[in-house]
Amino acid sequence: MSELRDEFLAEAQEIVESLSRDLLLLDQAQKDNLPSQELINEVFRAVHTLKGIAGMFGYGRLGEVAHALEDLLDDLRLGRKVLETELLDVLFEGVEVFQRLLAESPDVEVSEVDVVGFLEELSSVGASRPPVEDELSAYAIDTSVLAVLTEYEEHRLRTNVAKGVALYRLKVRFSLTTIDTQLEDLKARAKSIAEIITYLPSSSGGDGDAIDLDVLLASSATPATLEDVLGGEGATLERLSRGTSPAAPVRSTEHHALVPPAPLPTPRPTSAPPAPRVPSEPPVARREVTADQLSLRSVAHTVRVDIRKLDHLMNVVGELAIVRSAVMRLTEKLRGRPELRQLAIDLHRINRGFERHLEELQDGILDVRMVPLGQTFDRLARIVRQVAREHDKEVQLVVTGAETEIDKLIVEELSDPLMHLIRNAIDHGIELPKIRESAGKPGTGTLVLNAYQKGNHVVIEIEDDGAGINPQVLVETAIRRGLVTEDIAADMSRDEALQLIFLPGFSTRTKASDLSGRGVGMDVVKTNIGRLGGVIDVQSEVGAGTKLTITLPVTLAIISALLVRVGGREYALPITAVQEAIVFDPRRVRRVEGREVVTLRGETLTILRLDELFRTQSDARGGRRYLVVVAVGQKRMGLVVDGLEGQQDIVIKALGKSLSRVRGFSGATDLGDQRVALVLDAPGLLDEVHSSTERTLGEGRR
Repeated sequence: MSELRDEFLAEAQEIVESLSRDLLLLDQAQKDNLPSQELINEVFRAVHTLKGIAGMFGYGRLGEVAHALEDLLDDLRLGRKVLETELLDVLFEGVEVFQRLLAESPDVEVSEVDVVGFLEELSSVGASRPPVEDELSAYAIDTSVLAVLTEYEEHRLRTNVAKGVALYRLKVRFSLTTIDTQLEDLKARAKSIAEIITYLPSSSGGDGDAIDLDVLLASSATPATLEDVLGGEGATLERLSRGTSPAAPVRSTEHHALVPPAPLPTPRPTSAPPAPRVPSEPPVARREVTADQLSLRSVAHTVRVDIRKLDHLMNVVGELAIVRSAVMRLTEKLRGRPELRQLAIDLHRINRGFERHLEELQDGILDVRMVPLGQTFDRLARIVRQVAREHDKEVQLVVTGAETEIDKLIVEELSDPLMHLIRNAIDHGIELPKIRESAGKPGTGTLVLNAYQKGNHVVIEIEDDGAGINPQVLVETAIRRGLVTEDIAADMSRDEALQLIFLPGFSTRTKASDLSGRGVGMDVVKTNIGRLGGVIDVQSEVGAGTKLTITLPVTLAIISALLVRVGGREYALPITAVQEAIVFDPRRVRRVEGREVVTLRGETLTILRLDELFRTQSDARGGRRYLVVVAVGQKRMGLVVDGLEGQQDIVIKALGKSLSRVRGFSGATDLGDQRVALVLDAPGLLDEVHSSTERTLGEGRR
């Protein structure tokens, strides 16, 4: 049962994420005054499905909330409620309630007050739609047809009539063996130009191998367009007119006369009218599923795998990589013995084949771990809407690169930092509409969320067109709070001043807001991103806006590393951060503003001597040392090491709580032959040399 419950949780989470996306589209459609009936139906389907599966797994409160939301959405789709901002707010709140309930145990009543309050809010939300004058009787539609329409079908029919949309009857003949495929094809073709109200068997019946259907549809397209899209051999299209006999049939584009349509059928027994499966109607009766059906549907095309199992497989791949390296070393030893040279050649050939298959396995597992950032961006879109409304601001969110993929474990740890940055952008950055308009800006602020892959890194940009950050204000605040001295502040560049926002305890606000700045500062955001092997950079112009750029590795599961030697010990440096390695010439070193730098191809590069940082004695062989140029994001520096020991794929292991705060290291790895190496934290080392403030403050911490 636990496996089925895991299946349910995964399925339910997908439904809630889909529901959230549809609500965002519905919100935008409402703002743009665009038809949104299909979106309402999609939302209704999602909530109905969630209600159906919740009860089977003991999530009674979840099912209760879903049932209440379903009733509200049913009123909305049947025209009893009006789609308003207040109603949308409640629907978005419902998504939050779903997520909280899914995170709790089904055996414990949780969030009782919140759930009860939400259910009470549902009962009173939404204005009722005023009654619409019945114009349906003016159409030549057989009353026997109206008698078998579902409530939803009749509502859609009356709505289209009230809007003046033309009604048509399309008579088609389908083969009994392929009727499902043909019907779905008809729906797909009709979707862009017409709304199918219902379809019923024609009184003509058809022959032994076929069935005739009368399709009632509404469309604003011309009859000729409808015929082009929906017509075919043997099809008859008739426009229904007001208060007269049926209008003349429309002629086919194939230039053959369409036979006069048969009368619409007599009523079927009301005890068994099948609910038509049309694009605009949620097929409620067909969505009921059992626990076994849920599991079968889940594995029909995809298989959900616990991320811990993938972690285990990746660890196995890491162990195999160690074995591969051991075989390579053994091969080199055998080559040194002439009598075993042929054995060394055979072993090398076998190892190359093993290496190819290992790379395929590694790439396959990594590919399974990848998820699109769009899932996280969808959640952020809800936050943008909520925070903007709470702060009386108008904000337009522009998302690009949602298809960019990154390791699932990184995504899970990235949600909170991104949420804080989004809240900050709206709270601190984007101005109130009146202030923006007085500054010559549009009243609606723009928040851009962009992602793209750059080599082995993923770059995420959060950019707003708000007030920007004044570096001088940052410097004055830092001095006033005792975070920097006046001497240090006087030597700061503009970029260094902007980095002050990442200092612990820094804020230009005298009072914390409810939206941001309460308990979690930008220093925590930077620290959390650093733990993921990433860096964050800030650019800002006063009055123009702020851009925050996060650079992250695509994955932390298994990486290629450059092995370097410092003070007789081996260290692993992620190869994704390495640009080049050259022989270090100490004669080219000079000091600038207290830092050691070298000039490399016209660029001034700050260097960091790792033996001094680790307080060890250099053991450079023959006095030759190396300069490893590393870069993450826009930052570059040179690391001085004693030797280069080659390249190897590694699996990074956590250091544990006692060592997790040690600066300069992101983990440890097993190199084989009972050799363990610490993994250098390239982003952390870059921060060490690029922030003079943090370097000064860090002297006491090292």
